[in-house]
Amino acid sequence: MMRDAAWVLVMACLACNSPAQAALNLCNRTSYILYAATSSMGSGSATHGWIRIAPGDCQLALPEKLTAQSYLVYARSSLAYSGPQRAWGGNFPSCVTEGDFTLHQSVPAPYCAGGQAYSVPFAVVDTHKRADWTMTFDDQPAYPTLEAAQLAGVKRLLKDNGYKIVAIDGKPSKSTEIALNDFRKAMHFSTQAGNVELFAALENQARKRGQAPQGYTVCNDDKNDMAAAVAQLEHGTMVSRGWWRVAGGACARLITAPLDQAAIWLLVERPGGAALVTGPDQFCVNTEKFEIKGRDQCHKRGLAQAGFARTPTAGVNGRIVHVDATGILPQGAMPK
Repeated sequence: MMRDAAWVLVMACLACNSPAQAALNLCNRTSYILYAATSSMGSGSATHGWIRIAPGDCQLALPEKLTAQSYLVYARSSLAYSGPQRAWGGNFPSCVTEGDFTLHQSVPAPYCAGGQAYSVPFAVVDTHKRADWTMTFDDQPAYPTLEAAQLAGVKRLLKDNGYKIVAIDGKPSKSTEIALNDFRKAMHFSTQAGNVELFAALENQARKRGQAPQGYTVCNDDKNDMAAAVAQLEHGTMVSRGWWRVAGGACARLITAPLDQAAIWLLVERPGGAALVTGPDQFCVNTEKFEIKGRDQCHKRGLAQAGFARTPTAGVNGRIVHVDATGILPQGAMPK
């Protein structure tokens, strides 16, 4: 994971003149779609992720009254963008996983247990001991308003979708209007489609066009949640891991290290339901989160067995696999 100090965090009580809502809100005044994680620290820690925040938007991160000893935040840009992934953090390491997650630790530790969790540098949020707080992520240089950041965000994603955008800024332009109208037409948007649909489509299409980040990423191109598991060869032994919950329209990086083998095996199911991606190669699985070494005698070890699909990864250090209700999708260009 990249650790570029690409954003500055501006902490401000934006709701000081309104009734307290007892919550932590995150606002995005950058030109990137952000995925944020929060951690509440006390005798232990509770870390949650990932919260998707479109440019110019705000999302509720923690709905409860802020009473913990301290709060931490980490954010990173969507995988849709060209170039290295941007990230914002501090100097306080905390564990995360890919996909939607909640991690509890009874005692803060400098290491992450299990093969799915890894450490990223969070930043401490000074809430000034208030029960509610709103904080804003800023670009460098900063945009003057959330609305300007929203327009810059549209321009950045249009550019990553192949349109000729000269400047990534918050100023309206005729070329941006033409490109945006063309994209809306290509997506067959209804007249009621708003910014939520626009950013979702821009992000999804840019992910399909862009270069895969290192590791192995699964993108859910369906509206319903999915659960994913992978298997790979490690030090001469097959290891299967799962489950990652991948929300509709989101992505999860199941393997973060560069790929160095000819194939990764993938299993995708509806949570508690039917298989969407399966195959003839059998590996051990479990109903709960698992990491299993070896693929033999699954039932004798008290484990279930499932068929995984072989996905080629030879010669690349990263691959993105798009999945919907029909299974694995071929990588394609924007529909015309």
